[in-house]
Amino acid sequence: MPSLAGTTAVVTGANSGIGFHTALELARHGACVTLAVRTTDKGDAAASRIREAVPSADVRVARVDLGSLRSVQQFADAWEGPLGLLVNNAGLMTPPRYRQTSDGFELQFGTNHLGHFALTGRLLPALLSAPAPRVVTVSSVAHHRGNESVLAANPADRYRPPAAYGNSKLANLLFALELQRRASLAGAALVSTAAHPGVAATHLVASDQGLGSIPGIRLVAPLLTRLTFQPARAGAEATLYAATAAAPGSFTGPQGLRESRGRIGPARLSAAARDETLAAKLWALSEDLTGVGYDWDTATT
Repeated sequence: MPSLAGTTAVVTGANSGIGFHTALELARHGACVTLAVRTTDKGDAAASRIREAVPSADVRVARVDLGSLRSVQQFADAWEGPLGLLVNNAGLMTPPRYRQTSDGFELQFGTNHLGHFALTGRLLPALLSAPAPRVVTVSSVAHHRGNESVLAANPADRYRPPAAYGNSKLANLLFALELQRRASLAGAALVSTAAHPGVAATHLVASDQGLGSIPGIRLVAPLLTRLTFQPARAGAEATLYAATAAAPGSFTGPQGLRESRGRIGPARLSAAARDETLAAKLWALSEDLTGVGYDWDTATT
């Protein structure tokens, strides 16, 4: 990784797992990193761990609940100055029963996709004020489960946890690639990339917003995932590459064992993820649902 001195970065979901290791390495390489987290106590603990590992780290904590458009707006309204790097990392996976965000969206679609769509749009002026802004959106191999039904936004009457998660991760990819197309058309310097971690031992399975809402899974998941999957620090490598070196509009992930682990390289896109018409429709839907538009002519000073 190159020196990131002078770069201001935001990493969502940075209190644990891949987000934590992403923030740690960004700070280790000189970036000023804001841990954008739902629970600030956990964020403060993560920031302390980063400072212990990197005494010179410039790391801060701010609250954002991606399941609340109001919280997203509050975070963006409080942001000051240019933003060089936004890592859209936070997410939740397969709640066993249909759940909604505070705005009435299905929890995975609303948090994993709409929350990050709104956050990126509201931070766009700050991003465009940076000399070489970059947005990284973390997807998953599960995006291959997604299809054109992503435009239905995971309705309650058709809720199936794995399919809904797959659609939310497909939405992440469609957004990342469409963001690059729109930035290019606008002549903006912004670079949008996507990444996936493979299969890593993170808090995602045990989260009380996902499968961890089942008490037994919440208890055993941390041990089982550590024994079975690659460590979170390895899962963060694709994100870090996407954040610092990957080409515009690229998708990076592990290359071994069906993209579950190993050295990183170009990740495979599903046919749906390559569908530019579907991406444009999802973008329009996301603007309507969030009320957030992307103004490429504005920048903060």
